[in-house]
Formats: sequence, C-alpha cells, structure tokens
Amino acid sequence: MSLPVPSRSALIAALPAMFVLLWSTGFIGARFVLPHAQPLTVLGLRFAITVLLFLPVIWWSRAPWPATPILAGHAAVTGLLLHGAYLGGVFVGIAWGMPAGLASLIVGLQPLLIAVAAGPLLGERVSARQWAGLGLGLVGVVMVLGEKLAPAGATLFEGFGWPAVAACLFALVGISAGTLYQKRFCGGLDARTGAVFQFGAAMVLMALMVWLTGEDTTIDWTPGFIFGLAWLVVVLSVGAVTLLMALIRLGEAARVASLFYLVPPVTALIAWALFDEKLGGLALAGMAVAVAGVAMATGGGTVTRKQPGA
Repeated sequence: MSLPVPSRSALIAALPAMFVLLWSTGFIGARFVLPHAQPLTVLGLRFAITVLLFLPVIWWSRAPWPATPILAGHAAVTGLLLHGAYLGGVFVGIAWGMPAGLASLIVGLQPLLIAVAAGPLLGERVSARQWAGLGLGLVGVVMVLGEKLAPAGATLFEGFGWPAVAACLFALVGISAGTLYQKRFCGGLDARTGAVFQFGAAMVLMALMVWLTGEDTTIDWTPGFIFGLAWLVVVLSVGAVTLLMALIRLGEAARVASLFYLVPPVTALIAWALFDEKLGGLALAGMAVAVAGVAMATGGGTVTRKQPGA
C-alpha cells in the first residue's frame, strides 16, 4: 500500500534531516566501542551482523537480487568505498588518537570534492549559488571545530600523528568516490539486496586487513561495547546508510554531499549532550553559518544536467 502523495512528499522532505541526525551519531558510536576492541575487528563484526540482518528482510519482502553479475559487482565496489575505505579510515584514525570532532571535520570536506568531480563524472553542472553555499558551509565547519584546528603551536598534533591524519584523508577520498560511484553505476539496484553485496564486500576486506596486519581480535564484551555495536549496526549501517542510498537516488550528488557539512556541528551537539563537551560562541555561530551554507547549496533548481556534447 503506497503512501498518499502529501504524506510521501513530507517523508521525502524529512529524509535529509533524519540522515544528518543518524549519520552524526557514528562518531559517537566509535567512541563507545573502540576502547574495547581494535578498529578493523569492530568493523568486520559490524558488517557481518548487518548482512545477517538484511537476509531475513530480503526473504520476507522478496526483494529482487541484482539483474546481472556486473550490477552486483558495482554494488560490491560501492561497499568497498563507502564502508571499507570510509569507515575503515575513520575508525583507524580515531583509534590512533584523532579526536572524533577533527575526524568529522576532515571528512566534512567531502562536498568540495563531490562538487568538483560531479561535473566531469556525472554531467552535473554546479551553479555559482551552490559553490557559494559549499564555501559558506566549509567556513561554518571550520568555525565549529576551530579550537581543534588551532591549539597551541607545540601541541598541534598532541595525541596523534600524521598516520591518523592520513587515515582520515583516506576516508574522505573513500566516501567521496563511493558517493559518485553509487550515483553513476547503482541506480537500478534494490537497496536491500544491494546492501548485502556492499557490506559483504566490506566484511571480506576487513577480514583480509585483520589477517594482513595481525590485529588483535580480542573483544571486551562490556555493556558499553554491546550498546555501541548495536547502535552502529542498526542505526548506522541499516538506518543511515539506507537513507544515504535513497538520497543519492533522489537528488544530485553535489546536493546530497552538501548535507555532510551539517554532520560536524550535529556531532558536536550530541557530544555536548552525552559527554558534556562545551560549545563556545564561535562554535554556535559556526553552526548557523554551516546551516545557511547547506540551505544555499541545496536550494531547488540550482543544479542542471549537462546535455550530451555540452
């Protein structure tokens, strides 16, 4: 039974806000689980449980499997980029001492990469208004987490080094490439069966990386770890990723990517609520600037599809 048109329109309109809220909790979830297990082990377990959760859903709903092996392969590549490279880089960076807020800021540069690449790869023309919105959003993100980027000179990288920075930059490239790849090659893929190939490929990658690096697979099964893992699987891997796939299908890549500018401010708010991390006046002003930038970048009718040969 389909939703009435007004209800369906309202639901679609609410998807971006729902996605930003859920996606922002991923950095908080990492904070819960990483003290109790190594990052690649956590992700491998997370991906395996996610695949097991999707299988009964597929059976019950009779969701169609990919029509061709090529489409299944595209889904696997998307999973390696969106889940393997992105989450692997973020979790490893945080495990190596990168503050969660700074990690979210680095990954928050994604809209700029998407905007630059969407034209030649997807034929999307980014308007001057969108460029202005993307730039304004970046300014807002830097304002929110400015204190983390500008500590005392001698303590610029206190607690972490260049390997942690490189891991987060690798995550940035992974999620940017995955978003573009998903938009270009996976448009006809069912989200439920596609998730099995995406998370399955990422699970195999994590298992291979654990084997190659010799990572300790010991897990401290505390209540905090169990809660954090359950949250990462159900809320992030199932809920937020499903919303991301829907948003990529419904809109232009540059518009979807611009939503990631809101993730660091929302993450900061959640961290303040859960861990009493204080927000100063500059951070609050930066949130308002980031919201304004996203509103400008995602305004209707600002992106056009290039005509063949244009």
